[in-house]
Amino acid sequence: MLRNTKDIENYAIGATDGNVGQLKDFYFDDHAWVIRYLVVDTGSWLSSRKVLISPISIHDPDWGARTLPVAITREQVRNSPDIDTDRPVSRQHEMQYLGYYGYSPYWGGTGLWGAGMYPYGMYPGRAGFGWDGAGREEVNDEYARVEQARQQDDDPNLRSCNAVIGYHIHATDGEIGHVQGMLIDEDTWARYIVVNTSNWWLGHQVLIAPQWIKDVSWPDKRVSVDLTRASVKDAPPYDSTAELNRERESGLYQHYGRPGYWTDAPVIPESGH
Repeated sequence: MLRNTKDIENYAIGATDGNVGQLKDFYFDDHAWVIRYLVVDTGSWLSSRKVLISPISIHDPDWGARTLPVAITREQVRNSPDIDTDRPVSRQHEMQYLGYYGYSPYWGGTGLWGAGMYPYGMYPGRAGFGWDGAGREEVNDEYARVEQARQQDDDPNLRSCNAVIGYHIHATDGEIGHVQGMLIDEDTWARYIVVNTSNWWLGHQVLIAPQWIKDVSWPDKRVSVDLTRASVKDAPPYDSTAELNRERESGLYQHYGRPGYWTDAPVIPESGH
């Protein structure tokens, strides 16, 4: 099921031994438009320190209880690397974070998450992913040193979901609206951006898939898409109260004449930065 990122803000983050705080924002990468980290306010028990939680650690969300259980302890969160969530997260900070928890890097593979499509497939101990725990500290230290040296000049392109709300959407022939939000599924933590076109067509919201995005200009607060204004105007409107099932998704992709992500391996757009 697809969920709007705004709808799950303030969800509780439940560690294996108690809650660690509330979800306040998300970091996504503007290459694949996948949620890479949750920004969590820890509240009084850690003096409202903000920490990052990776979807890799999330297991079986409890949507009814508005809780995202994570396979880590409160002590692990307490001792996790400090990261200033008000500033861009560098690749070096990411390596420190991933190394601390024993996670493999999500970048560099052929899938949305390493070699696969799902973050939980990268959890340590799963066959072919992560580590089984034996000698993890030594492996992590050496791994982090090698990766930091190799990736030190990389731009991880991590952005705040809250910050991108309101960015202008530009079609191939002019502006068409602004970013209203992001829809994610609970398996891949990726799917669509919601575009509000009400400045042109009253009350009209549409969905745009990441593979139709050409580039993002952060200084200009602009997202450019490989679609015409007319095609967006005539696209099936997005209704947040109706389930976005496969039939509706098929209609969306057929309208734009694009192959559905479910018929082939999802295409990650080339970086336009």
